[in-house]
Amino acid sequence: MPRTPRSRLFAAALGLTLAATACGGDDDASSDTSADTQATTSSQAATTVTEIPLETPPQPALDYAGYRALPTACGADAPPERTEAQFDAPDDMDIDPDSPPTATISTSCGDIVVILTPQQAPATVNSFAFLAESGYFDGTVSHRIVPGFVIQAGDPTATGRGGPGYVIADEFPQPGFLYERGVLAMANAGPGTTGSQFFIVLSDAPLPPQFSVFGTVIEGEEVLDAIAAIPLGVGPTGEQSAPLEALYINTVTIDG
Repeated sequence: MPRTPRSRLFAAALGLTLAATACGGDDDASSDTSADTQATTSSQAATTVTEIPLETPPQPALDYAGYRALPTACGADAPPERTEAQFDAPDDMDIDPDSPPTATISTSCGDIVVILTPQQAPATVNSFAFLAESGYFDGTVSHRIVPGFVIQAGDPTATGRGGPGYVIADEFPQPGFLYERGVLAMANAGPGTTGSQFFIVLSDAPLPPQFSVFGTVIEGEEVLDAIAAIPLGVGPTGEQSAPLEALYINTVTIDG
Protein backbone atom coordinates (compact mmCIF):
# COMPACT_ATOMS: atom_id res chain seq x y z
CA MET A 1 0.00 0.00 0.00
CA PRO A 2 1.33 3.51 -0.75
CA ARG A 3 2.28 5.64 2.17
CA THR A 4 0.31 8.71 3.27
CA PRO A 5 2.81 11.56 3.22
CA ARG A 6 3.00 14.59 5.46
CA SER A 7 5.60 17.33 5.56
CA ARG A 8 6.40 21.06 5.54
CA LEU A 9 8.62 23.64 3.91
CA PHE A 10 9.68 26.51 6.16
CA ALA A 11 10.96 30.03 5.66
CA ALA A 12 11.14 32.34 8.69
CA ALA A 13 11.00 36.13 8.67
CA LEU A 14 11.27 38.18 11.88
CA GLY A 15 10.46 35.12 13.92
CA LEU A 16 7.25 34.31 12.00
CA THR A 17 7.34 30.83 10.50
CA LEU A 18 5.77 30.67 7.06
CA ALA A 19 4.91 27.01 6.57
CA ALA A 20 4.44 25.49 3.13
CA THR A 21 3.29 21.92 3.45
CA ALA A 22 4.41 19.17 1.13
CA CYS A 23 4.34 15.42 0.74
CA GLY A 24 6.83 12.85 1.92
CA GLY A 25 7.45 10.59 4.91
CA ASP A 26 5.12 8.32 6.84
CA ASP A 27 2.11 9.33 8.92
CA ASP A 28 3.94 8.53 12.16
CA ALA A 29 6.82 10.78 11.18
CA SER A 30 6.96 14.39 12.35
CA SER A 31 5.05 16.68 10.00
CA ASP A 32 7.30 19.67 10.71
CA THR A 33 10.95 20.20 10.10
CA SER A 34 12.75 22.58 12.43
CA ALA A 35 12.35 26.17 11.36
CA ASP A 36 15.92 26.74 12.48
CA THR A 37 17.29 24.41 9.82
CA GLN A 38 15.57 26.17 6.92
CA ALA A 39 15.03 29.70 8.27
CA THR A 40 16.42 32.76 6.63
CA THR A 41 16.20 36.29 8.00
CA SER A 42 16.66 39.42 5.94
CA SER A 43 15.14 42.83 5.45
CA GLN A 44 13.68 41.59 2.18
CA ALA A 45 11.90 38.77 3.97
CA ALA A 46 10.48 41.25 6.45
CA THR A 47 8.67 43.10 3.68
CA THR A 48 6.81 39.96 2.57
CA VAL A 49 5.19 39.20 5.93
CA THR A 50 1.50 40.03 6.23
CA GLU A 51 0.64 41.27 9.70
CA ILE A 52 -2.06 39.28 11.45
CA PRO A 53 -4.91 41.51 12.63
CA LEU A 54 -5.68 40.70 16.24
CA GLU A 55 -9.42 41.01 15.59
CA THR A 56 -9.33 38.26 12.96
CA PRO A 57 -10.00 34.88 14.58
CA PRO A 58 -8.04 31.84 13.40
CA GLN A 59 -9.77 29.83 10.70
CA PRO A 60 -10.46 26.13 11.22
CA ALA A 61 -8.22 23.71 9.36
CA LEU A 62 -10.08 22.76 6.21
CA ASP A 63 -9.92 19.67 4.06
CA TYR A 64 -11.10 19.35 0.47
CA ALA A 65 -14.74 19.03 1.48
CA GLY A 66 -14.43 22.18 3.57
CA TYR A 67 -13.13 24.18 0.64
CA ARG A 68 -16.02 22.92 -1.50
CA ALA A 69 -18.33 24.77 0.89
CA LEU A 70 -16.58 28.12 0.25
CA PRO A 71 -17.36 30.48 -2.63
CA THR A 72 -15.09 29.95 -5.62
CA ALA A 73 -12.27 32.47 -6.16
CA CYS A 74 -12.62 35.11 -8.89
CA GLY A 75 -16.33 34.35 -9.25
CA ALA A 76 -15.74 31.12 -11.16
CA ASP A 77 -17.85 28.00 -11.00
CA ALA A 78 -16.53 25.14 -8.89
CA PRO A 79 -15.01 22.40 -11.05
CA PRO A 80 -16.01 18.74 -10.83
CA GLU A 81 -14.96 16.76 -7.78
CA ARG A 82 -11.35 15.70 -7.82
CA THR A 83 -10.36 12.20 -8.84
CA GLU A 84 -8.65 10.38 -6.01
CA ALA A 85 -5.52 8.53 -7.09
CA GLN A 86 -2.34 7.14 -5.55
CA PHE A 87 0.67 5.72 -7.37
CA ASP A 88 3.72 3.66 -6.52
CA ALA A 89 5.94 5.66 -8.88
CA PRO A 90 5.57 7.95 -11.91
CA ASP A 91 5.67 6.49 -15.39
CA ASP A 92 8.46 7.50 -17.73
CA MET A 93 6.97 10.34 -19.78
CA ASP A 94 9.84 10.30 -22.31
CA ILE A 95 10.44 14.05 -22.09
CA ASP A 96 13.14 15.39 -24.37
CA PRO A 97 15.47 17.56 -22.25
CA ASP A 98 16.39 19.55 -25.36
CA SER A 99 12.76 20.46 -26.07
CA PRO A 100 11.36 21.91 -22.84
CA PRO A 101 7.59 21.43 -22.65
CA THR A 102 5.15 23.99 -21.32
CA ALA A 103 2.40 23.38 -18.79
CA THR A 104 -0.87 25.29 -18.62
CA ILE A 105 -2.27 25.44 -15.11
CA SER A 106 -5.92 26.37 -15.55
CA THR A 107 -7.28 27.87 -12.32
CA SER A 108 -10.46 29.53 -11.08
CA CYS A 109 -8.76 32.89 -11.71
CA GLY A 110 -7.35 32.11 -15.15
CA ASP A 111 -4.53 30.26 -16.89
CA ILE A 112 -0.89 30.25 -15.82
CA VAL A 113 1.56 29.01 -18.44
CA VAL A 114 4.96 27.79 -17.30
CA ILE A 115 7.95 26.52 -19.23
CA LEU A 116 9.32 23.40 -17.60
CA THR A 117 13.05 22.72 -17.26
CA PRO A 118 13.85 19.02 -17.77
CA GLN A 119 17.55 19.77 -18.16
CA GLN A 120 17.59 21.29 -14.70
CA ALA A 121 15.21 18.87 -12.96
CA PRO A 122 14.40 15.81 -15.09
CA ALA A 123 12.84 13.70 -12.33
CA THR A 124 10.69 16.57 -11.08
CA VAL A 125 9.46 17.51 -14.56
CA ASN A 126 8.72 13.86 -15.36
CA SER A 127 6.69 13.43 -12.17
CA PHE A 128 4.77 16.68 -12.67
CA ALA A 129 3.96 15.74 -16.27
CA PHE A 130 2.88 12.25 -15.19
CA LEU A 131 0.56 13.60 -12.50
CA ALA A 132 -0.84 16.22 -14.87
CA GLU A 133 -1.53 13.68 -17.61
CA SER A 134 -3.12 11.38 -15.02
CA GLY A 135 -5.60 14.10 -14.02
CA TYR A 136 -4.17 14.10 -10.51
CA PHE A 137 -4.36 17.89 -10.12
CA ASP A 138 -7.80 18.32 -11.70
CA GLY A 139 -10.32 19.74 -9.25
CA THR A 140 -7.76 20.22 -6.47
CA VAL A 141 -7.56 23.33 -4.30
CA SER A 142 -4.77 25.69 -3.33
CA HIS A 143 -4.67 25.45 0.45
CA ARG A 144 -2.11 28.20 1.07
CA ILE A 145 -1.61 31.68 -0.34
CA VAL A 146 0.86 34.18 1.10
CA PRO A 147 0.76 37.53 -0.77
CA GLY A 148 4.29 38.68 -1.58
CA PHE A 149 5.60 35.14 -1.05
CA VAL A 150 4.00 32.05 -2.61
CA ILE A 151 0.93 30.28 -3.92
CA GLN A 152 0.98 26.61 -2.94
CA ALA A 153 -1.03 23.80 -4.51
CA GLY A 154 -0.75 20.15 -5.52
CA ASP A 155 -2.29 18.59 -2.39
CA PRO A 156 -5.46 16.69 -3.36
CA THR A 157 -6.69 16.67 0.23
CA ALA A 158 -6.13 20.43 0.78
CA THR A 159 -4.86 19.63 4.27
CA GLY A 160 -1.15 20.12 3.62
CA ARG A 161 -0.58 16.39 4.12
CA GLY A 162 -1.59 14.95 0.77
CA GLY A 163 0.66 13.43 -1.82
CA PRO A 164 0.80 11.01 -4.74
CA GLY A 165 1.98 7.96 -2.78
CA TYR A 166 5.66 8.27 -3.74
CA VAL A 167 8.60 10.65 -3.38
CA ILE A 168 11.02 11.78 -6.08
CA ALA A 169 14.70 12.63 -6.19
CA ASP A 170 15.88 16.00 -4.92
CA GLU A 171 17.05 18.32 -7.69
CA PHE A 172 18.01 21.42 -5.75
CA PRO A 173 19.46 24.49 -7.49
CA GLN A 174 23.00 25.70 -6.98
CA PRO A 175 23.95 27.75 -3.90
CA GLY A 176 23.04 31.38 -4.36
CA PHE A 177 19.97 30.63 -6.51
CA LEU A 178 17.30 33.34 -6.19
CA TYR A 179 13.70 32.21 -6.08
CA GLU A 180 12.39 35.06 -8.23
CA ARG A 181 8.77 35.92 -8.96
CA GLY A 182 7.35 33.30 -11.30
CA VAL A 183 9.65 30.46 -10.23
CA LEU A 184 7.88 27.08 -10.03
CA ALA A 185 9.33 24.79 -7.36
CA MET A 186 8.47 21.86 -5.11
CA ALA A 187 7.68 22.06 -1.41
CA ASN A 188 9.36 19.54 0.88
CA ALA A 189 10.23 18.67 4.47
CA GLY A 190 13.92 18.25 3.83
CA PRO A 191 15.95 15.86 1.71
CA GLY A 192 14.08 12.93 0.20
CA THR A 193 10.52 14.14 0.87
CA THR A 194 9.40 15.79 -2.39
CA GLY A 195 6.05 14.55 -3.72
CA SER A 196 3.28 16.48 -5.52
CA GLN A 197 2.95 19.80 -3.70
CA PHE A 198 4.39 22.75 -5.59
CA PHE A 199 4.56 26.50 -5.21
CA ILE A 200 4.80 29.56 -7.46
CA VAL A 201 6.80 32.48 -6.12
CA LEU A 202 4.88 35.80 -6.05
CA SER A 203 7.82 38.07 -5.18
CA ASP A 204 11.55 37.46 -5.04
CA ALA A 205 11.93 35.24 -1.98
CA PRO A 206 15.05 34.76 0.19
CA LEU A 207 14.65 30.99 0.40
CA PRO A 208 17.60 28.63 0.75
CA PRO A 209 18.33 26.49 -2.34
CA GLN A 210 16.62 23.46 -0.83
CA PHE A 211 13.50 23.22 -2.99
CA SER A 212 13.62 21.67 -6.46
CA VAL A 213 13.04 24.24 -9.20
CA PHE A 214 11.44 22.91 -12.38
CA GLY A 215 9.90 25.79 -14.28
CA THR A 216 9.14 29.49 -14.72
CA VAL A 217 5.91 31.35 -15.44
CA ILE A 218 5.87 32.80 -18.96
CA GLU A 219 2.20 33.82 -19.19
CA GLY A 220 -0.41 34.72 -16.60
CA GLU A 221 1.20 37.43 -14.47
CA GLU A 222 -2.23 39.02 -14.05
CA VAL A 223 -3.57 35.68 -12.80
CA LEU A 224 -0.87 35.59 -10.10
CA ASP A 225 -1.98 39.07 -9.02
CA ALA A 226 -5.64 38.02 -8.94
CA ILE A 227 -4.78 35.01 -6.82
CA ALA A 228 -2.74 37.16 -4.43
CA ALA A 229 -5.85 39.33 -3.95
CA ILE A 230 -8.03 36.43 -2.72
CA PRO A 231 -9.25 37.22 0.82
CA LEU A 232 -7.42 35.29 3.50
CA GLY A 233 -7.97 34.29 7.07
CA VAL A 234 -5.58 33.35 9.82
CA GLY A 235 -4.89 29.64 9.59
CA PRO A 236 -4.50 27.32 12.56
CA THR A 237 -0.74 27.99 12.68
CA GLY A 238 -1.27 31.75 13.01
CA GLU A 239 -0.22 32.52 9.44
CA GLN A 240 -2.50 34.72 7.34
CA SER A 241 -2.65 32.30 4.43
CA ALA A 242 -5.94 30.40 4.62
CA PRO A 243 -8.00 31.21 1.49
CA LEU A 244 -11.56 32.31 2.25
CA GLU A 245 -12.49 31.62 -1.37
CA ALA A 246 -11.59 28.31 -3.02
CA LEU A 247 -8.91 28.57 -5.70
CA TYR A 248 -9.29 25.47 -7.85
CA ILE A 249 -7.00 23.94 -10.41
CA ASN A 250 -9.34 22.90 -13.19
CA THR A 251 -6.72 21.09 -15.26
CA VAL A 252 -2.99 20.96 -15.88
CA THR A 253 -2.06 20.23 -19.49
CA ILE A 254 1.40 19.50 -20.86
CA ASP A 255 2.33 20.76 -24.33
CA GLY A 256 5.42 19.73 -26.25
